[in-house]
Amino acid sequence: MITLQQDADGYVRMNRHYPASVRIRIAFNDGTTGDFSGRALNNAYDSAVAEFRAKNGLDARGFNRAPASRTNSGNKVDFVPVHPGMRE
Repeated sequence: MITLQQDADGYVRMNRHYPASVRIRIAFNDGTTGDFSGRALNNAYDSAVAEFRAKNGLDARGFNRAPASRTNSGNKVDFVPVHPGMRE
């Protein structure tokens, strides 16, 4: 089992997908814990990536279609928002 700690802003550090069958325990700031499957956290990660791409004008594959003179140095998400009532 993997244990993650929620930070003060309500996020956990997650920069990749976990195997769908692994159990992940999240220690929330309010002192409670929750057990989730890897699939549930992967869905939260995918939502965070989609939101990041939408806010930064990237397409669905994460490419910036601006002129070539601009670069996109950070096309990934490191922190995913979580809360105690997340659905499995």
